[in-house]
Amino acid sequence: MYVVLKHIHLLSIVISVVLFIIQFVWRMRDSTNFDKKWVKVVPPLINIMLLSTGIALIVITGFIPFTANTLWMTEKLMCVIAYLAFGFIALHFSQDTVCRLFAFFGALGWVYAITNLAVTKTPQLLG
Repeated sequence: MYVVLKHIHLLSIVISVVLFIIQFVWRMRDSTNFDKKWVKVVPPLINIMLLSTGIALIVITGFIPFTANTLWMTEKLMCVIAYLAFGFIALHFSQDTVCRLFAFFGALGWVYAITNLAVTKTPQLLG
């Protein structure tokens, strides 16, 4: 069960980040694709699957965030919140191109931090 959930979680991450990049390119080009119905429906569904599998993995592995033994998980959740905030700014909030680019690359930087934490399980900010 763990391996299946982990692979679904990893696939959801890849799909979510790829969709984020595609949406950002469309937003920068003022494409009409950004306003299509599937663009408003599919990414939230992928993110729900990502969140669900993440919670299931927490339950299965016992890596409970906000405990002394799992500072890396707490940091990872904080990085996810930062990624979501920067992604929201890049796609929806900012009208300025420079701010939008900053938020986009900031979001990708947080994705890197999340990936690094998941692989190494070594907190950089809280440790």
